[in-house]
Amino acid sequence: MSGPVTSVDAPPEQRAPDPPAPPCAEVFDDREATVGSITVRRALPRRGRRTVGAWCFADHMGPQAVGDNGGLDIGPHPHIGLHTVTWLVDGALLHLDSLGSEQEIRPGQLNLMTAGHGVVHAEEMVRTYRGDLQGVQLWVAQPESTRDGAAAFEHHADLPQADLGNGAATVLVGSLAGATSPARHDTDLVGAELSLGGGGAVVPVRADFEHALIVIDGEVAVGETVVRPGQLGYVGMGRDELPLASGSGGARLLLLGGVPFPEPIVMWWNFVGRTKEEMAQARTQWATGDEARFGEVDTALARIPAPPAL
Repeated sequence: MSGPVTSVDAPPEQRAPDPPAPPCAEVFDDREATVGSITVRRALPRRGRRTVGAWCFADHMGPQAVGDNGGLDIGPHPHIGLHTVTWLVDGALLHLDSLGSEQEIRPGQLNLMTAGHGVVHAEEMVRTYRGDLQGVQLWVAQPESTRDGAAAFEHHADLPQADLGNGAATVLVGSLAGATSPARHDTDLVGAELSLGGGGAVVPVRADFEHALIVIDGEVAVGETVVRPGQLGYVGMGRDELPLASGSGGARLLLLGGVPFPEPIVMWWNFVGRTKEEMAQARTQWATGDEARFGEVDTALARIPAPPAL
């Protein structure tokens, strides 16, 4: 369920990352997009907020009923210069890639694929699954030191949890409240799912990180500012704790954060790079079937063609 980025999300040009803000509470409405046959709510990138730390892409998918009439089937498509982070709330998906990985993912589990110089993957519905499909697909921009490295894939069936008093955090990537995920990260960052009871909780955070919130269920307030599903709540940096208030039914959300990404990036289609020339080269190599860079995926799904050149 990954991508693609379009010029509506972020112009394909080299730009310095958006400067981080001091402690704040800014709300950006998501943009609806279609990935396969599923409607998603795209929180990142935004024209006013392209990155949060190294997090550069976030799609909230569903909830949507799937079954005999189909669901999410995304044919082979390439990536460069990023990690894909897949987190399901409901449902099941099958990940396939050009490294030979074939991995089913269920709620509470994490798939993390590193693209590096180039990788291809596909995502299929688990044919025996009937019910709702809901999840979040995230991208993390790789720094100069690793973005041309080897592709890789990892699956984590069990992730650490931290007690937040009136809630709990499942740590997808990085560390939070004393819990550290085993998942790879090439920059200093955190990604965690927070499950809050009625009234909310105070979340310990790093003051040198900028942070953002993606609400899955319920709503949360940061001071007087309320963040609901279909919105990105950007809360800046310079805090060592983040008070989150929730209603009587509690809330479920993702906390994303990291040290502000220092490198100018270009985002186009399924690629994260530094120049338009890199994007054009990767596009040509995908269009001409350059297996040395991208390889093949063992799937019956059709290969996704690249859009016209930049």
